Order: sequence, then structure tokens, then C-alpha cells
Amino acid sequence: MQISDTPIKVLCIEDEDFISELYSRALEKEGYEVRIAKSGVEGLAQAKTNTYDIILLDLMIPDILGVDVLKTLRHEMPDLKAKIVITTNLQESDEAREDIERQADAYFIKAEITPKQLVQFLNSLKTT
Repeated sequence: MQISDTPIKVLCIEDEDFISELYSRALEKEGYEVRIAKSGVEGLAQAKTNTYDIILLDLMIPDILGVDVLKTLRHEMPDLKAKIVITTNLQESDEAREDIERQADAYFIKAEITPKQLVQFLNSLKTT
């Protein structure tokens, strides 16, 4: 997916090497430009550059939990251009999940989505 000749930029905030590698390979194969951040601190700093079109955000990451990264971005950067897609294997309570879903643009359980399905979803996600 590309807007003109510019690749869609994805920030993947994910501390598990296996998962970040799966996502990165699948997305790069489709023409996305991917950067990996392995902690909340690194991911938040990268996200605040506002140079990404999509942020894949794991909830359980070192330093700052993903939910806190999400809240910080929504509070401090109301004009953030990136769509935020939560990726997690946690089973949240219905109330907690609904709260996260209200703030994010999408929410996936990692075990329930293949890299190919993730790419298909991101291809359909509007990044204007």
C-alpha cells in the first residue's frame, strides 16, 4: 500500500523478536517501511516524531506499558497522523478492552490474526 511513490511508514512497538520479525517481513514484502521499537520509552519517542502512518502497539512492553503509550499519545498529540493498532495476547476485561478500543483505531489478539491477515487489514485502513 502506497500513497503515490511514498511507502506507508509503520512503527511496530513490540518487544518479542519473533513477532516483530513476522510483522516486519510481511509488511515489507507489501511495500511498507517498518521500524521496530522494543520498549515503551523507545516507541513513545519514535511515535512523537509524528512521521508514521500506522503504529502497531503491543500492550505488554518494557518500561512503559502500551496502554500508557496510547494514553500519552492521545493526550499529548491530538493531531497525531498515525492510526494506532493495538496488538496483544492479553485477555482484558470487557471494560478495559472497551476503554482501549475507544482510544485506538483497531485492536487485535495476536494469536487470532496471521501476518497475512494483518497486512490485509492495514491495506484497507485509511491512512489519510
